[in-house]
Amino acid sequence: MDHSIDHREYFKAYRATLGFTNQRSAKDFLAGKDILPGIDYEYISELVNRLNRIVNSINQAFYEQIQRRNIEQFCKDQITGTYQQIKEAGILPRLNNQGRRPEQVLFSWLRGYAIAQYLLPSLGHVFGVKTNMFRSVGDDDFTSFETFKRTPRADFELTLGTKIVILEIQSGYQGINDIKQHKVLVAKKQLGQSGKPTVCIHLDTFNGQIAMVRLDKIEESDINWITRQQMEGQTVFNIDQGLFAWRIMDPPPTLESLQLGL
Repeated sequence: MDHSIDHREYFKAYRATLGFTNQRSAKDFLAGKDILPGIDYEYISELVNRLNRIVNSINQAFYEQIQRRNIEQFCKDQITGTYQQIKEAGILPRLNNQGRRPEQVLFSWLRGYAIAQYLLPSLGHVFGVKTNMFRSVGDDDFTSFETFKRTPRADFELTLGTKIVILEIQSGYQGINDIKQHKVLVAKKQLGQSGKPTVCIHLDTFNGQIAMVRLDKIEESDINWITRQQMEGQTVFNIDQGLFAWRIMDPPPTLESLQLGL
């Protein structure tokens, strides 16, 4: 063997004998990452059923006067029906976000989507508007893989008087309630460019409470900024208990009592 050959050239030649012309393909081959498991539709069916149960349970826990009366139809349309559209669009095999199984990626996305849709009538009580006043502006789309994606854009916009308010709806399921840093940065940028304030509506499903936070007013020096190791060391805003203004078993708060400055 000619040891005068540059080691980088040798490495390249070696991988070529294995049948690879780029490092990524070689790494995937050696790690077995190029072997994708088949979609377990029985597992998905169980996850969809569980999500139906989750939404039903949350609905029963909400203050009685604002519970959805047509919860079975809601679940059929927004959960089961949405899943069927995703399945028929052929998106499932391509859902491998962050190395997770497609079934889990689907469940996480569908759970967030369903909760956001579910909350609209309740938020209508808080903001004093009808449900049809909330305009969807998010990029989530389940008709093709190209548009089925998560972006920093918000979920809804709402016109209050002469002001347009952006509503970012999210939920937590393990008692850990954070807001990702990029959402705060986007909110500040949006306020500067268009004058639209952003409110994060965060449902803590584990403890049955909702926080409403003006994202564009969170200061860089706020003591609630932390590094969350479970999220690969990301910087997040940990929602203080004092910001949870609504226990969902109680009547909803008024917009005035939230002091959001809208």
